[in-house]
Amino acid sequence: MSAAGLDAILTDVRARLARGEYAPLEKPVSPAPDGKRFVASLREAGVRIVAEIKQRSPSAGELLPGADGKIESFALAYRRGHAAAISVVTERDHFGGDPAWVGRARRISGLPILMKDFIVSERQLDLAASAGADAVLIIVRAVTQGDLSALARAAWSRGLAVVVEAHDAEEVARAAQAGPDVLGVNARDLSTFATDLSVLEGLAAAIPPGPVRLAESGIQSREEIRRLQAAGWQAFLVGEALLRSEDPEDTLRALKS
Repeated sequence: MSAAGLDAILTDVRARLARGEYAPLEKPVSPAPDGKRFVASLREAGVRIVAEIKQRSPSAGELLPGADGKIESFALAYRRGHAAAISVVTERDHFGGDPAWVGRARRISGLPILMKDFIVSERQLDLAASAGADAVLIIVRAVTQGDLSALARAAWSRGLAVVVEAHDAEEVARAAQAGPDVLGVNARDLSTFATDLSVLEGLAAAIPPGPVRLAESGIQSREEIRRLQAAGWQAFLVGEALLRSEDPEDTLRALKS
């Protein structure tokens, strides 16, 4: 996703907000958000993988055709493969997501759920909390520093854990100022769409003590996870390798073994 691509996504998100969308569910999914459980799961010993569900992305194209009919099967595979948590991408226009998938994944798996969208408003946090999410993602590049801190506080007040995503050293510093529960760095270059895991190896040391260090994008093998662990990463978000796999449970086990 290029910077221009991010701007287009944010324009569409704000248009949906202006139309009154992203409203919380009338009948909230229970139990209530448990952000502490999400963070604790990522801190457990071993290879902690946040396994992702998303239909498509601007950079990778279609990843999970007919995703709406596969939410339960993938969430169950992730549970059986011992994922630490599940990431559900809910943005509609560019990723083909649906907030209803959050509660469906949580019910069938029992795992903590991260709702990934392009959060710019507290209304989206209300939706996340009502939909069954335990954590939300806030992208540094999508908001001002003041809004980043305000949204983080608002998420915590709703019981949600906060994952802040950065792409470079400057953004890591901005993310750290907000005091997130989890600080993620995305290895995808926003200009070329290419992923470079060496970027992650160099940035782990830039994250101050406190948040869980989450490596994102481009992870395909157990050997890559070993490299990233050696560099200081504690948890790993994996999407495409699982979504394109014929057996996501087996692939997840192989990444953890």
